[in-house]
Amino acid sequence: MAPITEVEGRRLTLSNLEKVLYPDSGFTKGELLHYYATAAEALLPHLRGRPVSFLRFPDGPEGQRFFAKNVPPGSPSWVKTAEVRRSDGVARQVLVQDLPTLMWAANLVTEFHTPQWRVDAPGLADRLVLDLDPGAPADVVQCCEVAGWLRERLARDGLDAYAKTSGSKGLHLLVSLVPTASERVSAYAKGLAQEAEAALPGLVVHRMTRSLRGGKVFVDHSQNSAAKTTAAPYTVRARALPAVSVPVTWGEVEGCGSAGDLVFVAGDVGARLERYGDLLGGLFDVGRAGVLP
Repeated sequence: MAPITEVEGRRLTLSNLEKVLYPDSGFTKGELLHYYATAAEALLPHLRGRPVSFLRFPDGPEGQRFFAKNVPPGSPSWVKTAEVRRSDGVARQVLVQDLPTLMWAANLVTEFHTPQWRVDAPGLADRLVLDLDPGAPADVVQCCEVAGWLRERLARDGLDAYAKTSGSKGLHLLVSLVPTASERVSAYAKGLAQEAEAALPGLVVHRMTRSLRGGKVFVDHSQNSAAKTTAAPYTVRARALPAVSVPVTWGEVEGCGSAGDLVFVAGDVGARLERYGDLLGGLFDVGRAGVLP
């Protein structure tokens, strides 16, 4: 029988705790749940108030993966949800507001993805995101070089950039904004990507076309669309290792000399939180939110 536990007064059934999700490291579902429980204080602020999409991989990264935006069947009645208008009509999505909901969702084995807007202000982005995605043989080292250029360019517009690993091959840059129409943020982000390509033509491409991306960093600006989502900070990714999308210091970005320098797995995160706290905490400082030029 699956064990039942109580989390902040909510009863949860946690299943298959001994199941190995990541064969290369032996990382189990129980260890995944433990990670989310210990990282919750840092993770939850990045999820609260945003409709969460789940990239589920219940049999591990090598098994079936599927993206789920609608509220999963059988969700507990206490899980908060919100209506979200989409191109195909209105649907309900989960809001991960507290630790019980986080642990219930983690038991589904999922990556957590969020849009750049909050559910109380749909279509008004309070975040700008740039996803730096390297095309082989480029890797995160080249992403770091591009990130440095983008950070300086954003600073000229009075915008503070924060960096995190994608949990895959690249980097994400995040900027806190005074809520701004997603269309305007998208246009600004595209302009930045085009400027980066013009300034670093041998290193950057702003178009998604695969044939253009070999050895370059694709500056993906499209995730600023109101319809798109990005992997949340501190989510575990469905990759060969239980890699996490981890905030990093600009010193780490500037000092990155090899791809392995910016790979962090679930077991690394606790020590980083003890040392740095949440390096993305500045995103919640309303006084530091930027205004697009």
